[in-house]
Amino acid sequence: MTAAINNRDLLYEEMFKTYFSPLCYFAQKYVADFDSCKEIVHKVLVGIWEKRDGFDFDKSPKSYLFSAVYNRCMNHIRDQKRLLVNNSQELTEEIADHGAYSGHMEASELEGQIWKVINSLPDKCKEVFILNRFKKKKYNEIAVQLDISVKTVETHMSKALKILRDNLKDYIHLIFLILLKKLW
Repeated sequence: MTAAINNRDLLYEEMFKTYFSPLCYFAQKYVADFDSCKEIVHKVLVGIWEKRDGFDFDKSPKSYLFSAVYNRCMNHIRDQKRLLVNNSQELTEEIADHGAYSGHMEASELEGQIWKVINSLPDKCKEVFILNRFKKKKYNEIAVQLDISVKTVETHMSKALKILRDNLKDYIHLIFLILLKKLW
């Protein structure tokens, strides 16, 4: 019995050494913070350790581990979104309580300002921007539709975004709050 337990411990240790780093890099495809990735992988491996008597070490654990890490990443993303929504609600309520919205543009006025800037863009630049941001077309689709190169599409988008940033920089805090408010 002790030999079987020691063998499971050795197999677990080998699995940890073999898969920890690859799983962390896999998790980073979904979660940007590497420390969070390590924590996610650690939780998956600890979960296996806690259930090691029921875990079949004879089969390759690779697909199970990657699936478990993927699921944990999705849970982490969901939890982070909830946290962001809760924090933004609190922030918006606090700002509203202190009258920070007084004197600022309303959302519809801000939208009008955004459209004013969009309409001031050069024609091709505006067309590319609208196709990408509002009609959800990819750069290569826009290039085919307008008979221009993908590089030209990229140039028009960069120019449009720079003009928008430059003209709307005074309203960025309000844009951020409106976007957060729409999340809930």
